[in-house]
Amino acid sequence: MTRATTADASLTAAERVARAWVSFVGSGPGDPDLLTVRAVELLRRADVVITESPEHTELVRALVPGEAGPELVDGGFGEDGQPLTHAARAKVVVKQAKRGLHVVRLLTGDPFLYASGPEEAQACAKGGIGFEIVPGVSSVAAVPAYAGIPLTTKDHREITVITCGDAAASRIDWARHAGDDTLVLLSAVGQIGDIAAALMAAGRPADTPVAMTRVGTSTEQQSVASTLEHIVADARAARMSPPAITVIGHVVDLRTTLSWFETKPLFGWKVLVPRTKDQAASLSLGLRGHGAVPVEVPTISVEPPRNPQQMDKAVRGLVEGRYEWIAFTSVNAVKAVREKFEEYGLDARAFSGLKIAAVGEKTAAAIADWGLRADLVPSGEQSAAGLLADWPEYDELLDPINRVFLPRADIATETLVAGLIELGWECDDVTAYRTVRAAPPPAPVRDAIKTGKFDAVVFTSSSTVRNLVGIAGKPHPSTVIAVIGPATAKTAEEHGLRVDVMAPKPDVEVLVDALADFGAARRSALVEAGEPVTKPSDRKPSSRRRASSR
Repeated sequence: MTRATTADASLTAAERVARAWVSFVGSGPGDPDLLTVRAVELLRRADVVITESPEHTELVRALVPGEAGPELVDGGFGEDGQPLTHAARAKVVVKQAKRGLHVVRLLTGDPFLYASGPEEAQACAKGGIGFEIVPGVSSVAAVPAYAGIPLTTKDHREITVITCGDAAASRIDWARHAGDDTLVLLSAVGQIGDIAAALMAAGRPADTPVAMTRVGTSTEQQSVASTLEHIVADARAARMSPPAITVIGHVVDLRTTLSWFETKPLFGWKVLVPRTKDQAASLSLGLRGHGAVPVEVPTISVEPPRNPQQMDKAVRGLVEGRYEWIAFTSVNAVKAVREKFEEYGLDARAFSGLKIAAVGEKTAAAIADWGLRADLVPSGEQSAAGLLADWPEYDELLDPINRVFLPRADIATETLVAGLIELGWECDDVTAYRTVRAAPPPAPVRDAIKTGKFDAVVFTSSSTVRNLVGIAGKPHPSTVIAVIGPATAKTAEEHGLRVDVMAPKPDVEVLVDALADFGAARRSALVEAGEPVTKPSDRKPSSRRRASSR
């Protein structure tokens, strides 16, 4: 049930109009990170959101997931699939507002800049409906900025923005723009030949710099830098298509040193993230920061043990002082024990007198979030072997109790248990949670994995390797394989995968940075060789290279 369905139906028409409110909100040029703070706040509070494009629907669902979000109304296209006129869009807005609801009218870019916002706001004013304007980042400035092109500098301070649609271009007197001011052209892809010719005929030099950027601020952004003389051929060779922003003027030359977005190490890479759903966020966020497009595919579901009695008994033993140590081998283990504590009404004070071990820094951080401090974290490799290397032998004079509580996954290896027994300790190896293989991803995703449409895949555990291969098949030989550590690398190789990248430390952020370093080195090699910068998915070798960049 959406919020709109809960509106008060007992109000009269006049009362509904009095309560109505429309927020005209600019969604920016495409990158959702460019939404203003005010825009996000309004979208989360809205009863109805009137969208302008299909991307807006995805944007709202990402900000307000679930059925309790706002009602979505298409304000860009009619039932026949044709774009609505400005007048028709205004009618949609007024109709929704007259229901007595808070309506957010989402408009691409800025509501009052090359948009239907003015006409729609006038219709609200005529109908006695209150409204507000929330400016958005316009593509006029944002797209050139993402292409590394400043529209003004200390030497070039004048700009002219021109709309060049089919009808508009023929009415423009290009002789008025024969000087050296910067031109920003909208909807000029189809007319660029005529425009370039007219500007040169008016006196602009043929070598005047020109840049054309399509789908700016998205990870599909593509830019072509040229001159008035050659822009037609260069744009055609690059297969440039709308939507695009064209900049003409000497400021374009600064792109050589100021290009920052398209030169990100993983720009445009489609990266498969096989993770548990609740653990994918930080990994995906890091990948986006390097320009990648993460695609999360759940391969593991973390669930309680089938028989909770063993865990119940161990927690009671912990409270009663049965253990000298508790060893956490994952964040999930910490979470499982903490949930069991909350179930019993216990808190961190129950750990008094108990020594705590963590397999690595991430697990130690999860323990710290609980208000506890790990007494032992591996000084070397962050793994079961690293933990054993630093674990003290049992000493009957120094250690009053010889038992260790080891809450783990149901599929955990026996390395730690066997090592602790060798050191003289007794272990209660308890299943704290189960890792269950997720359902196979949709057929298009499975096909993309097998045919090399992903540029890279990041594996954060051996189980993600086994489960991904089990539910979707092996990644294509062209796909870059990145793993979090030696154990995961071994599992990947056992499944016939070549490991290209291995994190020097078993940490998600370190893994992302390692993949980014690999991408940067690959990009530099292509540039130095004078070859076009391509993605791994652009090339599909018939067999795997043996090289590894560990």
